[in-house]
Amino acid sequence: MPDFLVISAELAWPLAVLLAWLAGEFIHRWTRLPRISVYGLVGFLCAQAFPDLFTTEGSSPVTLLANVAFGLILFELGYRVNLHWLRINPWVPVSGLVETFATFGVVYLIAHLWGLPSMTSLLLASLAMSTSPAGVLRVINEQRSSGQVTERVLHLVAMNCVLAVLVFKVIVGFWVFQTSGSLTQAISHSLIELVASALLGAIFGTVVPAVLRHLGTLARDGTVAFALVVVILVAITHAADLSPVLATLAFGLTARHRRVAFTRTVRNFGAIGELMTVLLFVFAVSTLSWDNVLLGGGLAIVLLLARLLVKTVSVAAFAHVGGIPWRKGILTGVALSPMSVFVVLLLEQTKYAGIVLVDELAAVAAMTLFMEVIGPIFTQRALILARETAQE
Repeated sequence: MPDFLVISAELAWPLAVLLAWLAGEFIHRWTRLPRISVYGLVGFLCAQAFPDLFTTEGSSPVTLLANVAFGLILFELGYRVNLHWLRINPWVPVSGLVETFATFGVVYLIAHLWGLPSMTSLLLASLAMSTSPAGVLRVINEQRSSGQVTERVLHLVAMNCVLAVLVFKVIVGFWVFQTSGSLTQAISHSLIELVASALLGAIFGTVVPAVLRHLGTLARDGTVAFALVVVILVAITHAADLSPVLATLAFGLTARHRRVAFTRTVRNFGAIGELMTVLLFVFAVSTLSWDNVLLGGGLAIVLLLARLLVKTVSVAAFAHVGGIPWRKGILTGVALSPMSVFVVLLLEQTKYAGIVLVDELAAVAAMTLFMEVIGPIFTQRALILARETAQE
């Protein structure tokens, strides 16, 4: 019997990934719904049915693979950010700042009025600022979407990620300071950590393209080289207690502005990228507890509705001055709905510092599960209504 349990535990993750992929393919063909919505739902059901088999310790190989998968997505997102365009059209970053901090303020107010402690409300608000790059980018690639709404969504997602990490790390730093009394430990989890992470990614983004260009293998070996560097970056940031989110995002952003050109195959990282994406979405919801989902369900629904409304109104308010119709501004705000994978991995990374926030933030579990399923559908519908998806 013990041997059987060991074998079952070793097979649990591969079988869950296989089941999620098969379900995603069949349901997508029947309903045209995003595959990642199905991946998350299957992962959650498997984890609740066999909780002892789906462990997510910080040192487990599955956790490392999930962070590498997220790093590949953040690298691609960073590569697709065009800083020159943001300088030409400053209303895009202005709308991003407004919608991000307006979301923070509204979510904090609702959570505080709901009766949550101030620190818990602040953490909830900082997580609600974010938009999951994994969900948005996967839907965009799946739909082969391109156009004004698509580009704005990608740039706003990148801004959401950076600002959410900044605010979240600062709040966690104050949390640590209140519990430990060590100001040095608090600072190490905030600004210094973030600057070091971004600098590390920028250094790799400068050195790696230069080496490949010198060897004359940039076009041929770019995919493997950049994927390997993402793996190294994730490993370094975990070992040094830095932010893999900012490091891989800065890596992709710097590589783009070093005049590195990518094909569609490189962008998706081929078949291995597809496999890692399935694992990432299965892993993300396997960390959730059904008890927490039920406990925070009511507040989660209120916060998600407020978050969607604030993001949509804020982005639409700057649509006309930013060069697009009001309708596309509204669709851009709706497309910013996903938040699941980013939130889960950010919370998982705090465990390395000995801070367990999942039980403190029951509403986050419910928000994550809801947006894992319906968030990508909102993004897909918004892109289709904007008429920026490829014709089937």
